[in-house]
Amino acid sequence: MKRIGEILVLKCSISDQDIERALQYSKEHGVRFGDACRKLGLIGENELVAALAEQYGLEFMDIDGAEIDNDVLEKIPSDMLHKARLIPVRKGDASVLAVSDPTDLVTLDRIERRIREGGGKPGIIVIAAPSRVDKLIKGLGSKKMLSEAVGTTGQNLKDTDLNEDEVLSLERVSDASPAVKLVDTVLYDAIQKRASDIHLETGQEGLVVKYRIDGVLHRVMDPIEKSLSPSVISRLKIMASLDISERRIPQDGKFKVRLRGKAIDFRLSIMPSVYGEDAVIRILDKEHIGDEFDDLKLDSLGFNEIELARMRKMIREPYGMVLVTGPTGSGKTTTLYAALSEINTGEDKIITIEDPVEYELRGVVQIQVNEKKGLTFARGLRSILRHDPDKVLVGEIRDPETAQIAIQAALTGHLVFTTVHANNVFDVIGRFIHMGIEPYNFVSALNCILAQRLIRMICPNCRKKAEAGPSVLAESGMAPAKYGEYTLYEGTGCPECHNTGYKGRKAIVEVLDLTDEIRDMIAGKEPVSQIRKKAVEGGMKTLRQSAIEKVLSGETTLREINRVTFVE
Repeated sequence: MKRIGEILVLKCSISDQDIERALQYSKEHGVRFGDACRKLGLIGENELVAALAEQYGLEFMDIDGAEIDNDVLEKIPSDMLHKARLIPVRKGDASVLAVSDPTDLVTLDRIERRIREGGGKPGIIVIAAPSRVDKLIKGLGSKKMLSEAVGTTGQNLKDTDLNEDEVLSLERVSDASPAVKLVDTVLYDAIQKRASDIHLETGQEGLVVKYRIDGVLHRVMDPIEKSLSPSVISRLKIMASLDISERRIPQDGKFKVRLRGKAIDFRLSIMPSVYGEDAVIRILDKEHIGDEFDDLKLDSLGFNEIELARMRKMIREPYGMVLVTGPTGSGKTTTLYAALSEINTGEDKIITIEDPVEYELRGVVQIQVNEKKGLTFARGLRSILRHDPDKVLVGEIRDPETAQIAIQAALTGHLVFTTVHANNVFDVIGRFIHMGIEPYNFVSALNCILAQRLIRMICPNCRKKAEAGPSVLAESGMAPAKYGEYTLYEGTGCPECHNTGYKGRKAIVEVLDLTDEIRDMIAGKEPVSQIRKKAVEGGMKTLRQSAIEKVLSGETTLREINRVTFVE
């Protein structure tokens, strides 16, 4: 058998100097020669796979768009599928096993034996690009893992199944007891699918599992038998150190697991319902988010040029309050972190108080609210102001006391970033008045109010032109005469976006610039409709207008903006 290095030298014209570099890299990092060449950029993925195919006398196959052989797939356990990085596909009338690495002969032999034991016929082995194999496994393998986990949970469960205080690695779920296996598999699958939350709902039909992906809930499997719900919920309670005997009141907790060497935090909320207990798990992948936030800036959030310029002007003011509003999950915290990242030069003292601190910012002092110990937003903010800060972030204004202290801080030389729950920039005025804050007090402190939502972007992998007739445009409040000439797009659904047609989200915003005229109108308690009219005349773009811009630029769909914003 030829060495992989010899094949690469002949096929890819690698120089002697490159070979020395690759050999050195291989020794230092403990990787194979071919992988070292790829890491150093000497060859591409397809070149390496083609060389492996020649070395082992196997055929190279491009599996893009290949049909999965479900009959063979059913006979291969999911743990073997992931370990061997193998997927069965159809090639004409025949079935073949596409592998990314043909060297794991032991696992391949076990897989072939399992296929024969299941009454199947193992196909010939072909080599495919690792990225393509992993892509298919990620989509189909996770679904298979869930169905297998549900199947094993159908076994007779005993209380001893739940007596494991230590959280298992999510990559070793095959060795766990049934309840543990189901929970860990759901957590693993949710992370793979980029879910932000997991919902476990106990209803008349059984235990339903849903993931929130890009802000929308998706059911991921058939309902699990209702009698198994207490075992699954008890497992989650054990992981979060909650009271498993208490099933009548809500409970909140948190736990941490390790996946591929990195820690992922989960926040658990248990709520009793008519049919049992429901659970919602928030996924906080701090290390992944931290990597993304290293280069996070306002322009990466999807702001248009006008709002971006306005926002950047306001966050660079020496003092005052920058207020971001919107419902839960609308990206308020991300926007504030992006603003802090832009102005964090190291010359100013920046302190935050949050509940919870979802991810860490370098060079910023961050404080976690702990109401059980008496550390509330108001008490923490008082202490922060004694630490000589230049800029302060208050996670949320929830009560009049916090509002008063934040306003005083903004009026006495500090730049305060904060959030409040409201539907738009004008509803914020009513929220402050409702908390007993006089309008003339807070308009003096405010630099700007920003309202935002998150809308899903069309998946670039399955994006195509969409038909939008005059009636469809009219229903969306878009005059056909004005918008009829624009080309609109939609996503058809593909494995890359889990057949949703959308992948990723961006922000749409409306920014109210507190001009002297707007301040006088608010202080004079003029109707919100008049303030809104004056702001739009002054150049403010509403949330709906920002959303329509995203549709016209081909980034999102009419259906999505109608889901998130009101038709004006």
